[in-house]
Amino acid sequence: MPNIKSAKKKMRQDVARTKRNAKYEDAINDIMKGVRSGKKSGKKEIKVSKAYSVIDKAVKMRVIHANRADRLKRRVSRLINSK
Repeated sequence: MPNIKSAKKKMRQDVARTKRNAKYEDAINDIMKGVRSGKKSGKKEIKVSKAYSVIDKAVKMRVIHANRADRLKRRVSRLINSK
């Protein structure tokens, strides 16, 4: 445990950021699982736009890098188009 006041504050901030980042990571993982396991349906566009939205929000909040986001988007579009 930190003794210095600023170190205590930093620890609190880290805990809050970790929770917030985990929320975005979980959302990305859920979307990717849904896309991978998704069967043919009439809602392809909705899935793609939803996936892109979740990925873009994670980039905006600096949870993931832009290059990783591009890679995930390529995977989403490839998986959707191959079905």
